[in-house]
Amino acid sequence: MRAVLAALALLAGPVAALECQDSSYMGNRYTWCKVDAAREDLRLFLYNPDGGAWGQFPQLDASLGAEDKALLFAMNAGMYHPNRAPVGLYIEDGETLKEAVSSAGPGNFGLLPNGILCIRARRADVIETRKYLADRPACDFATQSGPMLVIDGELHPRFIPDSDSRYLRNGVGTSDNGKTAIFAISNNPVNFHDFASFFRDGLKLDQALFLDGNVSRLYAPGFGRRDLVGRAMGPIVGVVGTPD
Repeated sequence: MRAVLAALALLAGPVAALECQDSSYMGNRYTWCKVDAAREDLRLFLYNPDGGAWGQFPQLDASLGAEDKALLFAMNAGMYHPNRAPVGLYIEDGETLKEAVSSAGPGNFGLLPNGILCIRARRADVIETRKYLADRPACDFATQSGPMLVIDGELHPRFIPDSDSRYLRNGVGTSDNGKTAIFAISNNPVNFHDFASFFRDGLKLDQALFLDGNVSRLYAPGFGRRDLVGRAMGPIVGVVGTPD
């Protein structure tokens, strides 16, 4: 409980534009990073200049280093096919590489409602897919994944509290004003109900999206966290800044 109270205090008080913290909630352990979307350079990355997927955090960081930039934070950012192509909507630098998928289907992605992380100038928003398609916001970057964890303050209706489907999972939630994005990863296997409850009740976010499970990784060198082992990833979300 003390860790949860510390997390909520951090949400309420003045913090750096990028800050990570470990928390425990309802017997599960999480690491979460709070990004000030109005101040930080939050982007999505998929393909390198040669046309292949970046796949791993170090390759992306090394490329940014050639521009005197650094990857300050990163996380895998949505589901992908074996060739690393995104399953759903993907927009990078204003270019739509894959259109949104709104129909139900197999797997977690097709467990409707699913959703979209939309990054625009000075804000980031998790938006349920049907709402996104109705409003068509102009996203500079966007990635689609599923299922939604929290929709307008309610947990996804298909989540079961005592489900034994437990994996390492990662996701993102955003504040109502779009200024804050919180990326979280579980440090022990959790089910969807527990993971979604952490976003809604622990982090007090009304919109949250599942990004992936089992392959979940976090790169936060300033926090001493570099998850580098694992198979090549598809979309990556990251904060770009100047190296220390």
